[in-house]
Amino acid sequence: MIVGTGIDIAECKRMEMVISRQPRFISRILTVEEQKRLDEMTDRRKIEFITGRFAIKEAFAKANGSGIGEAINWKDVEVFHTEGGAPLLICPKLDDSIHVHASISHSRDYAIGQVILETV
Repeated sequence: MIVGTGIDIAECKRMEMVISRQPRFISRILTVEEQKRLDEMTDRRKIEFITGRFAIKEAFAKANGSGIGEAINWKDVEVFHTEGGAPLLICPKLDDSIHVHASISHSRDYAIGQVILETV
């Protein structure tokens, strides 16, 4: 049974401007493991990656009904990839009976994240 759904869209250009003004923003929203992946990327791909992670974490907070704040913060949510490349969202604060379905998509200008929470 679906217990939550969330979607978020973020603009790459806006994210790029935020990062140029506040470089520490990256370490506020990405976990250490997510930040390590940035070293392998071109500047353009870094912005897409950060924007996508921002969108998927916002979408998760919406699906969870908590928002980003007291209950869940940016670093409580971590995104990995399966061997096939699908996003795998992990949140230790989430009840073990909940399965997370996550999707991230990018265009040149935007990144979108969608999360569906389902009881198993």
